[in-house]
Parts: sequence; structure tokens; C-alpha cells
Amino acid sequence: MSLLGRPSSRAACAALLLAGQLLAGYTPVAADPAVQPAQVCGQDARTLRYVVAFARGTAEDSARSQITSACGATTVYYPQIAVAVATSTSSAFTDRIGADRAFSAQAERMAAQRASGDPVKPLPARAALPATDPAQVPAADRREEQWDMRAINAGWAHTINQGSSRVVVGVLDSGIDPDHPDLTTALAPEESAGCLTGSPDPSKKAWAASTSPHGTHVAGIIAAADDGKGITGVAPGVRVASVKVIDDRGYVDPEAAVCGLMWAARQHMKVTNSSYFVDPWALSCARGDDHGVVHEVLARAVEYSTSAGTLNVAAATNEAVGLTPSPRSGLAPRPGGSECQALPAGLRDVVAVSAVDADRTKAGYSSYGLGVIDVTAPGGVAGQCVLSTVPGGYAPLCGTSMASPHVAGVVALLATTHPDYSARQLRRTLDGQAVPIPCPADYDLTGDGSQDAYCAGYGSYNGFYGHGMVDALAAVAPKQVRPDRAG
Repeated sequence: MSLLGRPSSRAACAALLLAGQLLAGYTPVAADPAVQPAQVCGQDARTLRYVVAFARGTAEDSARSQITSACGATTVYYPQIAVAVATSTSSAFTDRIGADRAFSAQAERMAAQRASGDPVKPLPARAALPATDPAQVPAADRREEQWDMRAINAGWAHTINQGSSRVVVGVLDSGIDPDHPDLTTALAPEESAGCLTGSPDPSKKAWAASTSPHGTHVAGIIAAADDGKGITGVAPGVRVASVKVIDDRGYVDPEAAVCGLMWAARQHMKVTNSSYFVDPWALSCARGDDHGVVHEVLARAVEYSTSAGTLNVAAATNEAVGLTPSPRSGLAPRPGGSECQALPAGLRDVVAVSAVDADRTKAGYSSYGLGVIDVTAPGGVAGQCVLSTVPGGYAPLCGTSMASPHVAGVVALLATTHPDYSARQLRRTLDGQAVPIPCPADYDLTGDGSQDAYCAGYGSYNGFYGHGMVDALAAVAPKQVRPDRAG
């Protein structure tokens, strides 16, 4: 489900591997050539895509054999995390391979349609974006409208360091417009890929923006050029890679998210931004019957990429719900509370970001939760959204989708200042440099006399703002915070 409210992109949702094994032999396995399942399989259903979790250490040949025996064909296998993407035309595939280790977002959506009484048919793709003519993009300087950059001291940071071109931020999103003049210098096409099938496709057609401006907007917040025209990003000197995980119908399936995380690790990206949650849940709340496989494959991908040196940043979602810490966080569930976990934002190794308005108050739409939210950043509210790049020009949008790339940009500045830092060192520094925001004494946004949400915690760490507002200036100013070098 999209984090732009409910419009353009529907997307919401393991022990550590040894560091020495992480980067060995990464290249994903190509699709099986014309796999012919046994006659018993038949073809009694549409071709559906599945993500499959195998026991850690499962060899490629074994995984492929098991998928074939279950009436499926292997699209790609990621041996580092023992996760495969497969397709099948057999309705018995899940039962054959094991319902406790296979999941199909496509099948889930079809089942939801049947339950609602709607005819089961593919959803139409949205209209294609018009091509951007760089000469027609307005050249007016709009930096005065960027209250969000002032809120995180980005302008002051730029006088010291705008970021290194050696630092690449993976924008896991709906694609980036390659022709926008504020992004052409920042875009890293050689490190971009489309991940909609679960297997990376580096062709331009696969990673470029096609129907949604969302990814282009996110990219501009991170790295739009400081050229006196349009807007300027948090880290205009770094580069961004388009890693397309949101499809043209607005979905982010689990296999696309896994592919995006694994591709970023393969390309040695220092940070990724995920402004989405994994489909098919209408809310970010977990459903115990089929949520385990999705949680497991995403957790494995996140842990792998973190150990490979990539820090993953994600939006907390726009569902205005109290989020539950990951089972791996070590924190106890809320007594009597519902289990509500955003994926990927709720995973232990992900930096989860809430959104604030210009007054540094949690935006009403922003989800929250003690032990989940790490930091906060500007996301805006109606009438004062975040201005950034879109195909053909500029536009304001609101959401935790906009807050998260501010944080990714600050991490990119940190990675510039401390190029030898691991992902966990970058995270500790980010948290340590954040400016604390205490819980509000009154959170009655509607003025009806009742609290719209409850903020748990204390001044320097709480469920609304985590460790506080990120600070771009602190990220580039020398010797601000030196984290423990042990991680």
C-alpha cells in the first residue's frame, strides 16, 4: 500500500550469516530453462508467483529440485539466504512445497477478490507517465519553499559537505525519471534494476518510472542537484540508484522487496530507502496465518544486506497505528495490544521513520510505537507538504514516504564523512546525533477533547519520535559523535 495516503502504490511488509560468507558467489541463479513438471501436475490455475523459504544452507540444486517436484519452476534462487522465487500453474503448489514456507501475494489478492464477490481479474495498470522534456521543466529556484530542509539543517550541512559521489542510495520504489534535470547527475543507471519478478533486471525499461511519480519524488528529497534551480536534496553530492519494487498497479510483492534488498547488497550500496509496506495487507498489521513466510524472507534479506554493509531505512506507514516491535527486538509485546507490524519498517535491522509537520509534531497519519520508531523527519501535513521532483517538474506530497528519504539522505552524508563505518555504526551515529523531541503534553489534533494517539517513552527516546529529529549538519561536522567501533 502506498505511503502517499492510499493512492499510487499499494505496498506495506534468521540468524545472521557470517560476514566472510556474505559476498561469496552472490550472482542469482537464472530461471530454469523450459521446466516440464511431471504430467501429474497439470495446469489448473493461472501462472502465479511465489516466494519460498528453504532451510538455511539449502543447496541450489536441492531447492530447484524441490520446486520442480512441487509442480513449479524456479525464477531465481538467492543461496545466501536460502530464498527462491518460483512460478506455478498448479493450485496444489503451496501444499506440495509446504504452506509454512511458500507464499503468493498474487494468490492472496485473488482470494480476497473472491471473498468480496468481485470477479477475479487482473487489475488494470495506471496510465503511463508522460516523458519529461528537460527544457520544459521550470527553472525557478524554489528552495525557499523547502521548510523540510531547514528543519534538519540541510542548508548548513551543504556549506561543509554535500556528499560523495562514491556513496549510492538505493531508492526501492516505483522507479526514477531518468530525464529530470535535477536528477540526471545523481542517477546511477549502472547500479539500477527492476525487481518486479523477484529477479533483478538491469535494463532501463525495467527500472525507469512508468506510471507513478512516487520514486522520483523520493529521489529528489535525497539527492536533487544544488544548482540554483528547482529544489535541492539532503545530499546533492551523492548518487541514487533506481531499484523498482512497486509495480504499475501499485503493489510491492514480497519477492520484489527481497530482490531489491539483495540487489542493493550486491552493488555495495551504503543505504537504501523503502517508502512502502509489503502487499497484500490493507493495513500494516500482521495476520498470523500467512504472515510468517513474508516476515522470514524479508528478515533474512535485511540481515544479509546489513551485514554486507547496507543500512536500510523505511517509512513507518501512514496507517496511524501503534506498531509492535519485531519478535527479534527482545521487547515484550504490548499487554492486550494487537499485533501490528510494518514490513519492512518493523524489522530489527531497519531504521524506522515517523513523520512530523513543520512544528515538529507527529503527523496524524504517521504510525508510531516505542521500540519500533528510530528517528523522525519531515513528512508534512495538508497545506504544507514536502516539495520535491516529479516527472516534468516539481510537486508537494505528504507522508512517511517523504520523511524516510530525509533520513536516507542524512545517512548518505554520514557515509561520506565516515566511509569505513559499518551499517550498524552508521545507525548508532544517526541515533546519537538526532535532536530529541519529547512526547507532546497534549495530542488532540482534532480538538474533540480526546487524545488521537498515546506517546510512550521519555524525552530522549519515545514512540512518536524515537531518538528524535535527524540532523544533517551533525552528520558532516567532524567528531560530533563517535560510535562504539565494535560493530
